[in-house]
Amino acid sequence: MKKSYLLGALFLVGAWSCAPSSDKEEVVTEEEIVIPDNSLTDEERADGWMLLFDGESMEGWRAFNGDTTPSNWIIEDGAMKGLGATGGSDIGGDIVFGPMEFEEFEMEFTWKISPGGNSGVFYHVVEGPDYKAPYYTGPEYQVIDQIGFAQPLEKWQSLAADYAMYEPDLEGEGIVKPAGEWNVSRIVFTEEGASYWLNGKKTVEFVPYSEDWTAKRNSGKWNDFPDYKIAKKGLIALQDHGDPVWFKNIKIRTR
Repeated sequence: MKKSYLLGALFLVGAWSCAPSSDKEEVVTEEEIVIPDNSLTDEERADGWMLLFDGESMEGWRAFNGDTTPSNWIIEDGAMKGLGATGGSDIGGDIVFGPMEFEEFEMEFTWKISPGGNSGVFYHVVEGPDYKAPYYTGPEYQVIDQIGFAQPLEKWQSLAADYAMYEPDLEGEGIVKPAGEWNVSRIVFTEEGASYWLNGKKTVEFVPYSEDWTAKRNSGKWNDFPDYKIAKKGLIALQDHGDPVWFKNIKIRTR
């Protein structure tokens, strides 16, 4: 459940003294307001947020380069669960939100990963016969079991990285959680500046299409992917990398 807090005032009236007057003492207390998962507040709606997942159906989501929702994605306890049915392959199990593309946006999502698991969230994804998976074209917010992954992780492979582009800053107590615990992540993307966030901490910051960005785009892993990060708008995608992963509270607004 998502939680917010509302401060309420409780007024305690003192007993009458001999003088014909009374004193009032104001005591501030905290009342917890619970916001259901996969919902928006009135304020969020007014600010332009929209849900990409309602917690009950896969409406809007379909296979990458496909027409229907693949069987490796199900609904479990109000979350969208990737079953990891691709057996460790990074091709063939990914899904996209098909109804619309996004250019400049702010996106927030809650997720958890299985022990040793690997996944990711993509944006600006382009479909077509030349592209076997979302990562052929779309930038990736890395989702991974940072603590329990079986092999040592390079910094560019780490949790909340702009995968193989910008290394994350994960310093801080409680930022990295063990597998099986829920995390809240955020992506902000505008041409003036972009940032990734994890559990309230900014992990990555960069300027898209800048000289530094272009140098990273044209080196290393992406030499073999000529259309990577070329599109300035595209679909949102979730990755099945062969490990169970859960997503909920997926919301987005254009900037």
